Amino acid sequence: MSSFLFNQGLQAQNKMLTTKKKIVKPAGKVATDFENTVAQALVDLENNNQDLKDLKDLNIVSVKEVEVAEGKKAVVIFVPFRQLKAYNKIQQKLIWEVEKKLGGKHVMIVAQRRIIRKPSSSNKVKMQKRPISRTIRAVHDNILEDLVFPNNIVGRRLRYRLDGSKLHKVYLDRKEMTLTEHKLDSFSAVYHKLTGKEVVFEFTVQSTSADN
Repeated sequence: MSSFLFNQGLQAQNKMLTTKKKIVKPAGKVATDFENTVAQALVDLENNNQDLKDLKDLNIVSVKEVEVAEGKKAVVIFVPFRQLKAYNKIQQKLIWEVEKKLGGKHVMIVAQRRIIRKPSSSNKVKMQKRPISRTIRAVHDNILEDLVFPNNIVGRRLRYRLDGSKLHKVYLDRKEMTLTEHKLDSFSAVYHKLTGKEVVFEFTVQSTSADN
């Protein structure tokens, strides 16, 4: 019995070490229980699913749960920016598998990006020129593209309400409609949580005109 318990404890310790390697945290930051759960799910997939073996070279930065509606939650997995393209190659299969492990919660993968504030007049000289990719607008636009992948954004419209608030409409290509139509509410909830902006997602209207 003691040998069995020792082996069980050793296996649990090995799992914990493997999970820690999967999560890249700044010094002093500790992963949450939920982040460890997601990391373990990824480790299990890379070990047991041949289609996802490339996961062994990939990491995650953090994981957030976002309330969608009626008790539903979406999960956002933040990954290192330099690894995003590698994730994109296996993303659809990966998301299907992770969603199954998380009880059907909608899962999205977003690259970790850093916004650099516009320099004030007092420190313009001290600060280097801010890259366009680090502006709030650029980062928010990139988050939008990450969330809806593999959909393509084909149009946008900004609507001003009578109370002065803004509503962004984002139009997606119908080609990937069957893959993500059920996630539109989750896209809106997650984008609002991450950026504070209200967005409604719609698919382009299918043309009914026939060639003459």
